[in-house]
Amino acid sequence: MRMRFGTFMAPFHPPEHNPTLSLESDLDLLVHMDKLGFDEAWIGEHHSAGSEIIASPEIFIMAAAERTKNIKLGTGVVSLPYHNPLWVAERMVLLDHLTRGRVMFGMGPGALPTDAAMLGLEPSEMRPLLEEYIEIVMHLLTSDEPISYQNERLTLENARLHLRPYSEPLFDIAIAAVASPSGAKLAGKYGGGVLSLGATVAVGMDVLAHHWTIQEETAAAHGKVADREKWRLVGLMHLAETEEQARKDVEYGMGQWFHYFQDVAAFPQMAVDGTNLTEQIDFVNGGLGVVGTPDMAIAQIEDLLKQSNGGFGAYLTLAHNWANNEATKKSYELFARHVMPRFQGQVDSLLGATDRAQVSRPGLADKQLVAVEEATERYESERGVIALD
Repeated sequence: MRMRFGTFMAPFHPPEHNPTLSLESDLDLLVHMDKLGFDEAWIGEHHSAGSEIIASPEIFIMAAAERTKNIKLGTGVVSLPYHNPLWVAERMVLLDHLTRGRVMFGMGPGALPTDAAMLGLEPSEMRPLLEEYIEIVMHLLTSDEPISYQNERLTLENARLHLRPYSEPLFDIAIAAVASPSGAKLAGKYGGGVLSLGATVAVGMDVLAHHWTIQEETAAAHGKVADREKWRLVGLMHLAETEEQARKDVEYGMGQWFHYFQDVAAFPQMAVDGTNLTEQIDFVNGGLGVVGTPDMAIAQIEDLLKQSNGGFGAYLTLAHNWANNEATKKSYELFARHVMPRFQGQVDSLLGATDRAQVSRPGLADKQLVAVEEATERYESERGVIALD
């Protein structure tokens, strides 16, 4: 199958940077990716901890949709327990219409405990609430029948959508998964896809194939079919023309990113190791991702294909802001130029044509020379006849 490529944009910015300019650079990167032919981008939702500064993926997606033409844009993800699921469904359907079907809907329990704490939610409450609210959202999106629901935080009475989706039958649905089986289970139950966040960290690699097994089994139990085309893996890449240049590029921001996950965000599933830049780069290149060349990126994706035990539909690079804007854009350009075609069948016919031409070149070159000589002789002969006349 043709692999799709895109980005998962939380995003991550140094808290001391101008947030307005940081958001503008995120939008600018999506415009760049759209021109390069990337397939999709997923936008995060966070409300605390200083670095992940997009509070509403829906609003950001609408701004990006106005600046782009082809790239699909998804919520990566809406932290569903924070919201009224009726209004979430309404907003996604509105986006579906405004983008003419370019929207994708990712849901999850919420990654930052500091977000949930402001709502009085404990981490242990998040996944049960996610399961209850997804059931409501999927009913609203797929049925005209009203739904009622009540818990201590929310009441719905005969709720139904005001506007039906633009996409037929529905836009892409994806559930976030890191280590626990809940995301894969929900994706299977509702026929959605899995967003495997941190798929290349140790805990993610260990459960990668297991998540697919859970999704397949759950899908079968609910009369659905698990589709590998809908499975998206998120990894880490920064590319340059040489590994030396890539290592130099990430001096800009890799330290801040590691500091965020090691000391700030209470997100232990993204455990990273390294106390200096060399250790951090070596940790990434030890299996987490690639700081290096397109050839290294190709090898990493091939390893993930093996680890997944059957393949997946899309690879998403985490928008990590390790390098400055210029080097970051160059990394995405190298990825689009050299990595993507290797997994999309775009270069196979060209390489085949090159090989065939190379094999036949000696004989054909000789024939070409003979043909030129014959044409020259004919011209000289004809010229002589004209002179005699």
